[in-house]
Amino acid sequence: MGDKAQTHPGAAGRARAADHPASIRNVVLVGHSGSGKTTLVEALALTAGAVNRAGRVEDGGTVSDHDDIEHRQQRSVQLSLVPVEWDGIKVNILDTPGYADFVGELRAGLRAADAALFVVSASDGVDGSTRMVWEECQAVGMPRAIVVTHLESARANFEEMTRVCAEAFGADDPDAVLPLYLPLRGPEGPDGHAPVTGLVGLLSRKLFDYSTGERKESEPGEDQLPDIETARDRLIEGIIAESEDETLMDRYLGGERVDVKTLIQDLERAVARGTFFPVLAAAPAAEGSRQGLGTVELLELITGGFPTPFEHPLPGVTTIDGRTRELKACDTEGPLVAEVVKTSSDPYVGRISLVRVFSGTLRPDETVHVSGHGLTDRGHEDHDVDEKIGALSTPFGKQQRPVTHAVAGDLVSVAKLGRAETGDTLSAKDDPLLMEPWRMPDPLLPLAIQAHSKADEDKLSQGLARLVAEDPTMRLEQNQDTHQVVLWCLGEAHADVALERLRSRYGVQVDVVPHKVSLRETFAVKAAGRGRHVKQSGGHGQYAICEIEVEPLPGGSGVEFVDKVVGGAVPRQFIPSVEKGVRAQAAKGVAAGYPLIDVRITLLDGKAHSVDSSDAAFQTAGALALREAAAGARIHLLEPVSEVGVLVPDDYVGPVMSDLSSRRGRVLGTEQVGSGRTLIRAEVPEFEIGRYAIDLRSLSHGTARFDRAYARHEPMPPQIAERIREQAGEAP
Repeated sequence: MGDKAQTHPGAAGRARAADHPASIRNVVLVGHSGSGKTTLVEALALTAGAVNRAGRVEDGGTVSDHDDIEHRQQRSVQLSLVPVEWDGIKVNILDTPGYADFVGELRAGLRAADAALFVVSASDGVDGSTRMVWEECQAVGMPRAIVVTHLESARANFEEMTRVCAEAFGADDPDAVLPLYLPLRGPEGPDGHAPVTGLVGLLSRKLFDYSTGERKESEPGEDQLPDIETARDRLIEGIIAESEDETLMDRYLGGERVDVKTLIQDLERAVARGTFFPVLAAAPAAEGSRQGLGTVELLELITGGFPTPFEHPLPGVTTIDGRTRELKACDTEGPLVAEVVKTSSDPYVGRISLVRVFSGTLRPDETVHVSGHGLTDRGHEDHDVDEKIGALSTPFGKQQRPVTHAVAGDLVSVAKLGRAETGDTLSAKDDPLLMEPWRMPDPLLPLAIQAHSKADEDKLSQGLARLVAEDPTMRLEQNQDTHQVVLWCLGEAHADVALERLRSRYGVQVDVVPHKVSLRETFAVKAAGRGRHVKQSGGHGQYAICEIEVEPLPGGSGVEFVDKVVGGAVPRQFIPSVEKGVRAQAAKGVAAGYPLIDVRITLLDGKAHSVDSSDAAFQTAGALALREAAAGARIHLLEPVSEVGVLVPDDYVGPVMSDLSSRRGRVLGTEQVGSGRTLIRAEVPEFEIGRYAIDLRSLSHGTARFDRAYARHEPMPPQIAERIREQAGEAP
């Protein structure tokens, strides 16, 4: 692990399908936007020989080739897989977007990986969202390590950054977050900055010099040893504290010398168990160099310290009808269980599914069962279908390299799965199984859209279906009240990417329109109305008169209809006609065009004609009676109110509560959740939280999250209601 002999796989470095799970490592890179994840991936690929010195893959392109949307956004917006090979081990590197709007891609990467590498910029530090992801990994026991980048920055301080990481990530045990290496600095330049030219291995007491573009090993000078020994002693104590040999600490403190081989073995076991979190340093390779600083050490950590897929607990597996199925973890001969962790579209190949195989072996041209359950609330209907998969390949930049099979523990691209969506399970057609879906963030930013033209309208439905199939963090809503098509997104950048994908990938141009909130109306006081529909124009006429009373009911009561007609004033066969008429009018609204709710409508009296009365006439009379009752009564406009829960660091509780109050919110209470977090519960009108996903992120610097659920409709303030009525009156 950086102190072991370097074993380079050779110039070709071509990643191939591994034949055994023990020779696979799956690692996800986590870090905020701009922390240097993609640059680090390129440096690792160069060191592993997967790309040449110009950063090109053997058959063209670069490891960091992205689609046109990412180039326009100037940031990563999707999960990408870069497989490399080191010391006979296939390393699947999952590069995730660092921007909060694409946290769904990050969650998919966490699902597919067995360990996480947190990338922290020496010039920017650790942000709140990165800490939150660390806590998520901690909750499930995922092994983690930290790599500090941007050491070339003039204000970079590795030692200070290590201390910051220990505070941010080592709350329970700061001595479990320690560096394995210290930066080796060259002479100071004219600006007084001493560039990092290599690393000092604390366990081996060796210097690793990268200044010539290739890693060279040497012995430290006498003047360097005191600093090395101080840091080394602390590292050794941290490793021994996590050792399975409980006598080792007493022996070490008693003066016994612990050999480096034993320390490395204990370190690797502690890293794989997720109880020790080493800090490393890395920098991109200089032009013409063969290796980036710290990349050899990082690859040795990944291959030697990160767990194999055997050590990854299998997510819950059931049969299609919900019966629990017990499976061995990563059994290549077991039943096929794989999961689609990402879906993308290629203009030439079609739909491509990135799949993690958890059990069994996946082979091309076989028929598999595709199961998708548990995402109906996001516009994904439950489905079960058999499909024949196409070719298997390993992605590398924009290239797809064919492979013959994928064993349990590996990641592979699958072509021609026309029905499979992100989150779906692939299993044998004669033994269909279902994996428990991973936790998806809730999309809480509404984006109302409409087709730009008639031609776009014809393609909109298919384009939207393909869009949400790729991205389960997006929810499609066809709102029956407002008659709007609404895409629920995670933020503005997420919405921008959705619109761009619709336009560029699926040829659909849409216009964004103001999002409408589903309002309601109700009577504030009891009122009466008379509906008279009498027309005589020669021949068969129309005759219906009815008298009704309307009274308000408690919230949630809906619309009640009561018949209190006596003496046959309205013939029995026309009572349902009156009810049908008043209900139809209630659905249309009586003041500003919003549905009427929470009222009791009582039919008291009426008149009929033996010849001219009809079902249609009494329907019309019922509607007229309700409109007349409304004309002489005070009508409340009701707005939907959501119950909101905001999980926020304690430092931001005051500003968040003040902001909720400014949104006409009522704070119901607070409670402590874990260390340093508070859950604020409030009720807030939906009018006021349309953009709350964006505003809360800004207010809390990305450290808070919220959820919302419909609570009820309640009267809105008179001045706002009046403005709504005026707008309704102006509408064509």
